[in-house]
Amino acid sequence: MATTCFFEEVLKDKEANVEIDLEFGRSSYYGGESLIYLRIGETHLIMNEKSGRALYTAMSNLGTYLGYDQPATRT
Repeated sequence: MATTCFFEEVLKDKEANVEIDLEFGRSSYYGGESLIYLRIGETHLIMNEKSGRALYTAMSNLGTYLGYDQPATRT
C-alpha cells in the first residue's frame, strides 16, 4: 500500500477549547487504485471513488462560497 499525505494538522475550534487531528491524502491500498483516505482522530477511512468525488465537489463548492478561491482579505 502506498499513501501520499496532502494535509495533516491539529485543527482547533475558533472559540471552544476543542482540537482534532485531521489527515487526508491518497491511498492505493485497494488493488493499486488511487482513492482518498481520511484520518480523523483515531478513525481511518478509505473512500470509494464516488464518495471521494462527492466530497471533493462539496468542499470545492464550500470554498468558493466562502471566497477561499480569492486572495485572503483577513490576516
